[in-house]
Amino acid sequence: MKRLPNIVKSLVEKARESALLAVETYNRPTATFRSGAYIVLMVIAWTSLFHAIFITRNIKPYYRRTGSKRYQRIDGEYRWWDLGESLDQYYKSDNQPVRKNLEFFVALRNKIEHRYLPQLDNDIFGECQAMLMNFETILCAQFGDRFAIRGGLSFALQLSKTVPKAQALSMDRSEHRAFTSVKAFIDAFRSSLSTDISTDLSYSFKVFLVPKIGNHNATDSVAIEWIKYDPSKPEEMKEYERIVALIKPKEVKVANLGLLKPSDVVTKVAKAIGKTFNMHQHVICYRHFNARPAKRAPNPKACDTRYCIYDAAHRDYLYTQEWVEHLSKSLADPPTYDFLFTKKADVGAAPGKAPTT
Repeated sequence: MKRLPNIVKSLVEKARESALLAVETYNRPTATFRSGAYIVLMVIAWTSLFHAIFITRNIKPYYRRTGSKRYQRIDGEYRWWDLGESLDQYYKSDNQPVRKNLEFFVALRNKIEHRYLPQLDNDIFGECQAMLMNFETILCAQFGDRFAIRGGLSFALQLSKTVPKAQALSMDRSEHRAFTSVKAFIDAFRSSLSTDISTDLSYSFKVFLVPKIGNHNATDSVAIEWIKYDPSKPEEMKEYERIVALIKPKEVKVANLGLLKPSDVVTKVAKAIGKTFNMHQHVICYRHFNARPAKRAPNPKACDTRYCIYDAAHRDYLYTQEWVEHLSKSLADPPTYDFLFTKKADVGAAPGKAPTT
């Protein structure tokens, strides 16, 4: 293979090293900040990989100044594209599962980088695994198998035969609010995907671990084998699908689990503050705090996902427990309550500035 330019080689090695550190951190038995650290390191890995690819294509991955052909600089250095911009430049209008997987992590990283939420680990394992496998696939396709990282990976040993769906970790009130907000974002992002993307292994890689039984062809047969779906072998794949159907647990999905209707919010807030709080006042609040867009807004999904989620199926809005807590805290302050609901307040005006709570 043609020798890589020094800058490309440096970027590729940085990408590979970041991915290895991400896997090492995730698989460390004593790690508790597992997903958070993994996501940050894998975002670095993917960003460096894309930069290397762009440079090999004679594309300079730097931001330009507004209205100019000159590049932006920070402290004398070019401002490189972040992962979000790199995705736009690499995939253009192609919204394939690999891209959606990375867009998921770009948004998720921004939400969790200043939070400690180990409770998310099990819920996003499939996306984390796909993120790693996609990385190696593109890395090897672009720069050769000599950069493969599979030799440094191993199947993580488990201490039990089953993995709990959620770790029983105690959370204080602030942690619970953060978890609820991030979980609402995850559910909303997944529900926005088409079935073709959400079920694609390049978006979320999930497997069943089936014990090997009976005699083996050789005494040195590996303990674990990855079997890739191969449509050219329909009979063999049909048998695997039959086995999966037998062991797959029955799961009833509950849409919008944990989210609240406006009437539920009104009831909870009124009880918390011990004052009048009705549906009309709730409208004033979501306008004032910019929790969601107005009716018939061009983009109904433009919500503050800490507080509100747009339900496309029913064309209405649902609210989080964090929204209830935010209103309860804010409206418990008499000046804020009076500011929002006094007869002197212009209800139809644009959101104003309330006293600090």
